[in-house]
Amino acid sequence: MARIAVIGAGMGAMAAAARLAVAGHRVAVFERAATHGGAVRQLARDGFTFDTGPGLLHLPAVYRDLFLKTGREPLESCLELSQVDPASRHVFADGTAVSLPNASRAGVLAALDEALGAGAGERWSELVGRARDAWDAARRPLLEEPLWQDWRVLGRDPYPAVRRRGLFGRRDKGPTTATLAEIGRRELADPRLAALLESHALAYGLDPRGAPASAAVLPYMEQTFGSWYPRGGVRALADALYERCLARKVAFTFGAEVTGIAEKDGRVAGVELADGRLEEAAFVVAGLDPARLSGLLGGRDPYGVDEVRPRTGPADRAPGRLTVCLALRGPREAAAVHRTVVHAADRATELAGVFGDGSGGPRTPCARPTVTVLRPDDPTTRPDGEHEAVTLSATVAPPGPVDRLPGAAVEEAADRLMAVAEAAVPGLRERVLWREVLPPADEELIPAPALPGREGRFLRPGNRTRIPGLYAVGGWSHPGGGLAHAGMSGALVAGLIVHGDDWHGST
Repeated sequence: MARIAVIGAGMGAMAAAARLAVAGHRVAVFERAATHGGAVRQLARDGFTFDTGPGLLHLPAVYRDLFLKTGREPLESCLELSQVDPASRHVFADGTAVSLPNASRAGVLAALDEALGAGAGERWSELVGRARDAWDAARRPLLEEPLWQDWRVLGRDPYPAVRRRGLFGRRDKGPTTATLAEIGRRELADPRLAALLESHALAYGLDPRGAPASAAVLPYMEQTFGSWYPRGGVRALADALYERCLARKVAFTFGAEVTGIAEKDGRVAGVELADGRLEEAAFVVAGLDPARLSGLLGGRDPYGVDEVRPRTGPADRAPGRLTVCLALRGPREAAAVHRTVVHAADRATELAGVFGDGSGGPRTPCARPTVTVLRPDDPTTRPDGEHEAVTLSATVAPPGPVDRLPGAAVEEAADRLMAVAEAAVPGLRERVLWREVLPPADEELIPAPALPGREGRFLRPGNRTRIPGLYAVGGWSHPGGGLAHAGMSGALVAGLIVHGDDWHGST
């Protein structure tokens, strides 16, 4: 079997490595950092631990399949995975709050009706039902199959147009190129429901004002497949995948920066390392932003002019995440919710601050942004029952407006997050023992999942490149960002290498 070099030890790269090793290949992973997991990171200090990347897992079937296909031990034998219920609590700008049960359409409908008024749940449920139609249409080509050669077909949005009353009593169809924000206004009516819808896009670094209506599949996925938490944090999932790779004889070298991809006779021949070594390989799997591939290939373009290409313009930079880790004195109260989303007082101002207002001018951080508060009921995250570990995060503009300001400005931004989070943790600031503020960094930008619609602008470059033997994996490649999508990216790359480039995906 072939020797395969994998660049990076992120979730997609490790998913590919484990599957390729089980297929009999000799797999070597080269990671420039000191550890595995990519953006799935964890901060540990004084007996407290905090997830500083994803905080929950959605669509766990992707990793259940991965662990079953790479060994006899199922996922649940490698870590303790439990459903979070309620899945989330939302506090809206007017002070209204609602807790949404996990993986229960009827329960969500009832909760929204009770909190927001009769009819709110039905409107939300109808929108999620239309999102299900979009999911059914796009699931295979955007999650289970390599990117189609005729990818422009995916530029059409499968979200169903809503029939509404027109002039003289006629019924007409809404536009089929609607954005997520537009369907929220038109179909939900209540601005709080619209904020609920848009918050799912914002969490993935998507601007709801420009994202296709098909982005409604994001709340659909969460509501249908549930929100799951591994004991020890999501980092425990990365650790379990790393251990699975080791058990399948995948070799890891950390602190090994790849500076070039070698070619011979028209195909890849290995990777060049910063220390001058050449590691020969018949295949190279690149777990990095495809925009970096050209530099590793000496300027050669790995994608054709008619393919989905990496986006490299300043306006294409993904948002970042500002994270505040809080060590609190005092026990976690019994009624505390694992995840609370405190919505911005002014969504228009927040979106302009994160994504811009279209003028090209500077982005001003929102004074009261949407803040996600994570309070896991997990004794492994705190030194004892008299303390609590809480993580705050907000989607912010790409690195620059926050992280390159003086340190005092970053601390002021963290103060704003804490002020907002008081709506989820009363008395928060009086309980703080210490905090660590993690400003956005270039290596921690938020890659969004691939989405159909908007002429294909929300697709990711394919896993195949036009250079034989070179494949791209991870959140910046097809099918895009998020834990589940990264896992599927690994499955797709492994399938292409094992079965050949004519392979069409799972059956």
